[in-house]
Amino acid sequence: MPRRKMEMEDLSPLGVYKEGMEWNPLEKVIFERRSIRAFKKEPLPDSMIRRILEAGRFAPSAGNQQPWKFAVVNNPEILAEMEADAVKMAKIMMFFLDNSRSEFRRKYTSWYTRLMIRLKPNELHPVPFSLLKLIADGKTGVFHGAPTLILLFQDKRGVSCPPLDMGVCGEHMVLTAHSMGAGACWIGLVKLLFYYPKWRKFFDLKWPYECNECIALGWPKGDYDGEVKREMQLVTWYEGGMDEPPRVERQGG
Repeated sequence: MPRRKMEMEDLSPLGVYKEGMEWNPLEKVIFERRSIRAFKKEPLPDSMIRRILEAGRFAPSAGNQQPWKFAVVNNPEILAEMEADAVKMAKIMMFFLDNSRSEFRRKYTSWYTRLMIRLKPNELHPVPFSLLKLIADGKTGVFHGAPTLILLFQDKRGVSCPPLDMGVCGEHMVLTAHSMGAGACWIGLVKLLFYYPKWRKFFDLKWPYECNECIALGWPKGDYDGEVKREMQLVTWYEGGMDEPPRVERQGG
């Protein structure tokens, strides 16, 4: 069934499934949610933030161990200082890693950049690497001027795969925020702050907790709702017996 811009009166009720039915309200939230990077200065009500936190608190986790703690930051002065220090750390990192700044660096320091990328292939993937450069060059911000940040502190002692549990927890919050008209964006570069002992002390961040993600929250400056094109996936269906080949089906356009 093709997706389209859906009004609430078009939606099918939750808890009901019929072949060919319209999308339900939860599906609408999932399909139309966007990462918001432009916020109004007006903060969200505390009561709304508590509901968003509650959605995260009720997220599933391995063994129901809930390997998380949350911190809410909505003081403008603290937010401004966090932004300034994160930008400063991005500049320090790019000073050592950006070998495109001169011919000398391209010739003599490329080995160091390649080594660091090999040691941190996810954090220095071309996408975050490019973002770090934009931040260091003053072309974009870290927290996008959001009036509220929710920091997610992960308990490294968690069962099985704590980062997966944190992702589920945060996604509950992001979807809940969108369902109530707020905007949200995952910010992985919050890690920049915790290179500073000052911020580890400020947030009382001690073992076994670490902070790898935060969620920026606020009222969107514009209407960004709408579907974003996703890659088509080939999904393998194992429907027959052990001796039968699987069926491959295209998921998406």
